[in-house]
Amino acid sequence: MYVPKKFEAPSLEAVEQFVKENGFATLVGFDKGIPIATHTPLMISEDSDGDRKLVGHISAANPQVKCFDGTQEMMAVFMEHHTYISSSWYDHVNVPTWNYIGVHIYGKVSKIEGDDLYKFLDDLTKKYEGDSPTAFKVESMPKDMLHREMKGIVGFEMEVTNVEASYKLSQNRDDKNYFEIIKKLEERGDEFSLKIAAEMSKLRF
Repeated sequence: MYVPKKFEAPSLEAVEQFVKENGFATLVGFDKGIPIATHTPLMISEDSDGDRKLVGHISAANPQVKCFDGTQEMMAVFMEHHTYISSSWYDHVNVPTWNYIGVHIYGKVSKIEGDDLYKFLDDLTKKYEGDSPTAFKVESMPKDMLHREMKGIVGFEMEVTNVEASYKLSQNRDDKNYFEIIKKLEERGDEFSLKIAAEMSKLRF
């Protein structure tokens, strides 16, 4: 991914937090030289040596399963925050643009099974069910049903080899125009505009 220096991530910790908060990713690999992609939730896991991995699952019928042999370098794309920036908001003539946060994580992917797969499914469910009094629990499923459902998926983990992150948030604008962009995004008020405004605020407030 092309990342001009001015748009580099503020820190690796910020990137990790972004991935944790925006876990629905696009997993990209190759099947006989043709790109193949799956949209799926991923989670960060840490092994006993402190190394971080991405863990996820896809349908057992998905042809991308063939990529999970531990030899192919694959890419996970996280890109939840993005929005259009109108050049009419500037105090000078310029062109419109798009602000966004994009994270690419690379690594070789191998399958996980049994207890490791169960733990991932349990962790994933707990993360998104939260503290709801009616929260679904994997452990509450009948064992035969759980076994059947787990046979229909393939779990995997990615050993991270490289991380690229672009925080394109108008860092190339002076303070006057920068804060005007934040104001206009907040006035526009849609979910993505507010997310980008909040991320921009973190950088200069």
